[in-house]
Amino acid sequence: MRSVRREGISRSRFLAGAGAVGAVAVTGGLLGTGRAGATGPADAPGRRPAPAGTGERRGLAQRGVCYEVGDGESHATRWTAARMRGDLRAVREDLHANAVSVFGDGVERLAATADEAAERGLRVWLQPRLGDVPERDILDHLAETGRRAERLRRQGADVHLSVGCEFVLYVPGIVPGADAMERVENLLKGNFDPEKMARKLRAFVAEAAKTGRSVFHGPLTYGAAHDEDVDWKLFDIVSVNYYGYHRNRAGYVKDLAPHLRWGKPVAITECGCCTYAGAPQDGGMGWHESVDYTKDPPELAPGIKRSERTQAAYLLDVFDAFDSMNLYAALVYDFVSPESPHRADEPRYDLDASSYSLVKTVRERPDDPESPWHWEPKESFHALSRRFERAARR
Repeated sequence: MRSVRREGISRSRFLAGAGAVGAVAVTGGLLGTGRAGATGPADAPGRRPAPAGTGERRGLAQRGVCYEVGDGESHATRWTAARMRGDLRAVREDLHANAVSVFGDGVERLAATADEAAERGLRVWLQPRLGDVPERDILDHLAETGRRAERLRRQGADVHLSVGCEFVLYVPGIVPGADAMERVENLLKGNFDPEKMARKLRAFVAEAAKTGRSVFHGPLTYGAAHDEDVDWKLFDIVSVNYYGYHRNRAGYVKDLAPHLRWGKPVAITECGCCTYAGAPQDGGMGWHESVDYTKDPPELAPGIKRSERTQAAYLLDVFDAFDSMNLYAALVYDFVSPESPHRADEPRYDLDASSYSLVKTVRERPDDPESPWHWEPKESFHALSRRFERAARR
C-alpha cells in the first residue's frame, strides 16, 4: 500500500475504499466461512414478511444512489439543507432514481435528508455511520436514528433501516487500532486475532440488530462486506457492499449467487468504481492506489488517466448483472464527493479521478478548500439516468 497522509483522507473516500475492499480482501477468507452460502430460514418466528425479492417481477425493484450527510472537511463542504434539497431533486428528476441510501452521522441531518427524500417519492434506506466512539454511543445513535425512521415509516414513507456498515472497521475493539485508518492498516498487515475478531463482530452485529428491532418496525438490514459472515436470520434483507470486477455478467452472477440462498431479498447497498482507466479492477481500493497522499497537495499517482467512460461502462455492466438476477435493490456509491475536486486545468491534481461519485465537484477557486463549488454530471450519471428512466417505464 502507498503510504497515507492521515489528514488527507476524507471520510467518504475511506468509506468507499478501505471499507469496501480493504477489509474484504483480508477478512474474506476469515469471515466468509460458508455461512453466507448456506441456506438460512427466510424469517424468524413472529417476524413480519420481508419485502418481496423474487416472483414475477423482472429486474431491480429499486435503483438509486448513496448520499452522505456529514460535517465535511471544510465549511464549504458541510451539509446544508439547501444543497441537500437540490441534490435530491436531481437524484429524483434527473437521475430518475427511485431509491436513495442516506448515510452518515448526526441524527438531525439523517432525519432531515430522509424526510426530503420521502417527500420526493424516493424509497429511503437510512443508515447511521458513527465510528471511533464507544459501542454504547454507536448503539444510542442507531436507536435515535431508528426512532426517526419509524416515525417516517408511520407517515407512509417506504423506509428501510440499516443498522450500520462493516462494523469491523468502525467499532473500536473488534480489530486493534485507535481509529478506522489504524484498523485498516492492522487488517492489511495481519495484526489481529481472526477468531477474536469474528466473535466480537458477530456479537456486535447481533446487538445492533436487537437495537434496531426495538425501535423500528419496517425492513431491517446491515451493510455487510461482500464476503462478511453475517447471520442473516437477524435481518429482513441481505445487503452487500459490492466492488467486485469480472469480465462478463456470468462472473458477477456467480459471485453474488450465494447471497440468494437465504431466501430473502438481496440488495447491493454500495457499488461502483473510481473515474480512471483500470479503476474497476482496483475495486474499492481505487481511491488509495490512485492518489499519492504523501504530497502536499495530494496528486494523482503516475499513470492514472481520467476516464469517465470507464466508470460509466462498469456501472452499466454490474447493473446488467443485478437486473438479470432480479435483485431487490442496487445503490451506487456515491452521488457527490466535494473533498475530491475536479481539475481540468491541472490533470495531476484532478482528485475527482479517484472518486466514486456520479458528479464532479468544480471549485470557483481550485486551490482553495473553502471556495464555493458546484457539481456537474459525469458520463456515469447520464448513462445511469437513461437506464433508470427506461426501467421506470417497464
